[in-house]
Amino acid sequence: MKKKMGVSLILVLLAVSVLSGCGSGDKNTITFWTPLTGDDGAYMDQLVKDYNATNPEYKVKHVITSDMYTKISTVLNSGKGVPDLAIIHADRVPGFVKQGVLEPMTGVMQAQPELKEENYLPQAWNTGNIDGTQYTVPLDIHSNAMYYNKDLLKKYNVESFLDDDVVTIEEMLSLQGKLDEGDYVVNDALLGWVVLAQIQNLGGDIQQDGKPAVNTEVMKQAFQEIKKIADAGLMTPFGEDGYLMFQSGNVLFSTDGTWSSTAHAAVENLNFGVTNIYSANADKFTNRASSHLFAMLNNDKRTDEKEAGIGQFLEFIRQNSMEWAKAGQIVASKQVIENPEYNKYIQSFFTASDKQIESLYIYTYEYYPYVAEAVDTYAADIVRGNVDIDETLQTMQKFVEDKIAEGSKAAE
Repeated sequence: MKKKMGVSLILVLLAVSVLSGCGSGDKNTITFWTPLTGDDGAYMDQLVKDYNATNPEYKVKHVITSDMYTKISTVLNSGKGVPDLAIIHADRVPGFVKQGVLEPMTGVMQAQPELKEENYLPQAWNTGNIDGTQYTVPLDIHSNAMYYNKDLLKKYNVESFLDDDVVTIEEMLSLQGKLDEGDYVVNDALLGWVVLAQIQNLGGDIQQDGKPAVNTEVMKQAFQEIKKIADAGLMTPFGEDGYLMFQSGNVLFSTDGTWSSTAHAAVENLNFGVTNIYSANADKFTNRASSHLFAMLNNDKRTDEKEAGIGQFLEFIRQNSMEWAKAGQIVASKQVIENPEYNKYIQSFFTASDKQIESLYIYTYEYYPYVAEAVDTYAADIVRGNVDIDETLQTMQKFVEDKIAEGSKAAE
C-alpha cells in the first residue's frame, strides 16, 4: 500500500511540475500558449523563431497544446504555471472577461502605440473590446469560405454564378436534373457555419435581450433554405465526406474554411478558386468568421518589464505576419494585407474591398459557443430531413438554456 501511495504522489508531483514548467517560470522568457495543433502551429513556430532571431531581451517560447482551455482552467485555479501570453478564440472573450480571467492590454498598448484599432481589421479588433476596454490584440480572422471547381463550372456552363460574387440558393437549384451521376452542386462542410451565415443574411440574430434565440422563425427559415438544396439531391450524400469529394473533382462548391486553401492547393489537378458562402438573398452575403487573438491571462507574477516584452513581440507580429498568410488565414494587420505580396494568397479575396471585409461576421454573444454547439449537433439531421424541424428547434433551445444554467451553477 505504501509503495502505491508513493508512486501516486510522484505522478502528481510530476504533473504539477510539467504544468509549472509550461508557465512563466523563466523571468527572461515569454511563455506563449496556443491551441495550434495543425499545420498552422508550424507557421507560428516560424514566426516565433523569426522574432527570437532579432535577439530581444525577452525571447518567446511557443507551447502548443490540444487541450489548452482545460489547462488554462487548471493553472488559473492553482495559480501556478500561468502563461505570459496565449492565443484564444474570439468566442471566448466575453465569458473570460466576465469571469475575470483576462488582463487588459492597456500597458502593452501604451508601450507599443502602433498596437491600435486603426491598424487592424475592425471585426478582429472589436472582438476584444468589452465595455471600452481592450483585452486582446488580433492575429487573424479565419472565415467560412466557398471554394469552387473551375472545371466543373465551365462544364455545366454556370461560370456566370460568380459574376456578382454571390451564389444564390436559387442559382444552385437551377442545376437540378442537369448534373452527371456522381456530381453534386455543394457539400455539407462546416454546415453549422453556413447556417449561422444565413441567420445574418435573413436579418436575424442568435440572441434577444441577452437571451439565446434559437427556436425562432429566422432560424427555421435558414434551415429551410439550405434544406431546399438537399431535397433537390444537389448536396453530397448524408454521411459521405463532401470535403474529399470536392477534392476528388465531383463537387462544384465546398463550404469549408479559409485555412483549407493550403490542403486544396496540394491536390494535383484541382483547379479551384474561392468566393463567398452561398446566400438565400442576392443582395446580402455573409461569411461566418472567428479570430485568433493574443491575450494575457491574469498572472500576478508577470512583471511590467515582461509585459513590455510582450508588446515588442506583438508589434513584430503586426509588421511581419506575412508568414501567417501561408496558413490560409486572413491576417488582421492592415500593414500586411495592404502589402502587394499578400495578393498572391487566395484569402486576399476577403479583404479586397470594404464590402468583402464587412461580410466577415464574428458572433460576440456571450453564449455563442453554446448556440454554435447546438447548431453543429443538429444541423445535418435537420437539413437532411431526418428529424422534425419544429421539435428539433425546441430541443436546441433547451440545449442552450441547459448549458447556460450549468455554467451559472458551476460559477457559484
